Amino acid sequence: MNTAKSTVVPEVAATTPMLERARENLRIACEKLNIHPDVIEELQAPRETLAVTLLIRMDDGTRRAFPAWRCRYNDRRGPTKGGVRFHPNVSLDGIETLAFWMTFKCAVANLPFGGGKGGVCVDSKLLSDTELERLSRTYIEAFASFIGPDRDILAPDLYTNGIVIAWMADEYSSITGHPSATAITGKPIAFGGTEGRVDATARGGYYALRHLEGSFGIDPDKATVAIQGFGNMGYHCAKLLHADGYRIIAASDSMGGVYDPDGLDPLSVMEHKHETGTLVGAKGHGKTRRISNADLLELDCDVLVPAALESQITTENCDQIKARVVLELANGPVSLEADARMTAAGRLIVPDILANSSGVTVSHLEWVQNRSGYYWDASRIRNALKTTMETETQAVWALHNEIGVSMREAAYVHGLRRTAESVEARGTKAYFE
Repeated sequence: MNTAKSTVVPEVAATTPMLERARENLRIACEKLNIHPDVIEELQAPRETLAVTLLIRMDDGTRRAFPAWRCRYNDRRGPTKGGVRFHPNVSLDGIETLAFWMTFKCAVANLPFGGGKGGVCVDSKLLSDTELERLSRTYIEAFASFIGPDRDILAPDLYTNGIVIAWMADEYSSITGHPSATAITGKPIAFGGTEGRVDATARGGYYALRHLEGSFGIDPDKATVAIQGFGNMGYHCAKLLHADGYRIIAASDSMGGVYDPDGLDPLSVMEHKHETGTLVGAKGHGKTRRISNADLLELDCDVLVPAALESQITTENCDQIKARVVLELANGPVSLEADARMTAAGRLIVPDILANSSGVTVSHLEWVQNRSGYYWDASRIRNALKTTMETETQAVWALHNEIGVSMREAAYVHGLRRTAESVEARGTKAYFE
């Protein structure tokens, strides 16, 4: 196992804007490469961000205003691509940070896309179905001139499921006056979606982990896994790993979780969640007990899968993390400072811009199918995804060993090389001298 020390990163105050903290990854990657200043200058800030206020007529006749954003961070490698999230914690800083991460995620996966992101500051759980539809359609109405199949392509994210995406795609088609399937991905299959999209993000992380099993010294028949965030990603990752012999010992969501050292059956746990609305009370193979999200992170296990929200592992709890491997299915679940300390302690973190890049990889395949009008079966999608994930995972692992940095730093170096090539291909200062 490689135990290379990560670059020492100074503690960054929690009040520091999220984007500024995220750009520290760019600074570190630039130190490892002879990057032209033009590239650094271009990646320091988003290309463009649009902020609007969505006014929605509620079911009781009142009107409510919801702040909304869409960011196109960088489009040097192609049209920007990124999800739309409906969440009460959505902010301008958060959206631009997610778009920054998407820029590198697309480059790591070698996709012809740049990074984008959008969102609405709303607790969608408090909306009726008709209010949610109005919000979804109004979002597209507000951003219709900002997006498009060759400019900025939307996708689902937190609390924007298949029906929300269908409403958005339908509204965009109504505005353009013709069917426009390529403007939005993650659609229901009957609306031009693709096979394999539902479990794509989890499956890609699963492929990355399985590819590195030997390098990590993991035996699937003996390995234990804890999953924070038992939604779509967490459930499908648990199901895939469980089928291969991994023992799922804990799972949690926003309302709490369950722990059983003898193992949990992901299917029965999810059935319990659907029946009761919570994971609490689900039964495993032994003495199952309730566990908090915070306690789950600190369990003694081989693989920890943060599949929920950002900033779950920070300098406040990183020294208590016992997992040998952390597979980041969520965006930004481990802070940069925590990553440095955990790497120095011998932990291996498969970073988000690699581990969850499979979602946008399958979105690209959907976009390609929409443009051609020819659709593939699930086996072709999964084979293509497996090839991409194994190729890029191996490239990041090789860099990690070659230059002696953390996997996160290696992933950013890998993505930065590709982005830099696209910027430099248009001419730098040396060309004009």
